[in-house]
Amino acid sequence: MEELAKSNNMSVSSLHHKFKEVTTMGTLQYQKELRLREARRLMLRESLDITSAAMAFGYESSSQFSREYKRLFGKSPLRDIRDLRKGFRTDILENGI
Repeated sequence: MEELAKSNNMSVSSLHHKFKEVTTMGTLQYQKELRLREARRLMLRESLDITSAAMAFGYESSSQFSREYKRLFGKSPLRDIRDLRKGFRTDILENGI
């Protein structure tokens, strides 16, 4: 964050404030969402299991990962991936599920 702020001639706090103003979410929330979306993509495309996805994306446990996943997508990882595979559409993947 410091490097990004410096390259834009801003303080770190100004960058956080501007980011939240533009995206309506904090930088940490945004990073978490990006990680969960990438984990979802890999579980769907590469058949990555929940524990491996959790560890690969910096979660201490699969239960912590599952809670955060459900908070974002509204379903547990297993149910979500199963449902996505049932009605699999490649355009969803292309548009960043």
